[in-house]
Amino acid sequence: MEHLLGLLRVRVQKGVNLAIRDVTARTSDPYVVIKMGKQKLKTRVVKNSTNPEWNEDLTLSIADPTLPVNIHVYDKDTFTLDDKMGDAEFEIGPFLEALRVRVQGVPSGTVLSRVQPSRQNCLAEESCIIYTDGQVVQNMCIRLRNVERGELELQLQWIDIPGSRGL
Repeated sequence: MEHLLGLLRVRVQKGVNLAIRDVTARTSDPYVVIKMGKQKLKTRVVKNSTNPEWNEDLTLSIADPTLPVNIHVYDKDTFTLDDKMGDAEFEIGPFLEALRVRVQGVPSGTVLSRVQPSRQNCLAEESCIIYTDGQVVQNMCIRLRNVERGELELQLQWIDIPGSRGL
């Protein structure tokens, strides 16, 4: 436990305009896989949708905050290998920096930091790190790479764990 900093909850909210992989049905059966280091987590499959809504929380244990979070989207197939529907990655450094800011007395809804899209971070638009309802969260819209189209909407939230070395 003492080597852990804490937990990162990644809420996979939804996919927007994802690629069509089931050509006959003109849709896809997408699911998301999140990897960080040796950890690998996945959402459920949403049938027949290129705009799926998961609203699922996937929780990563953070020991090395310099590792990127890798995201892969796949189309579930019954009889063949699942088709790739794009990938992305992002760093959690800016989010962890914002967590270190003292937020006592700060009104809910206060923007603590903004992360601009760049070639390095896969953001589709500016990402705000916000203090809301006693929590620091980061809302992200991630543009998928290696695919003709598609974005994912995510939200990051930090969970302190007793006995960890903390931030």
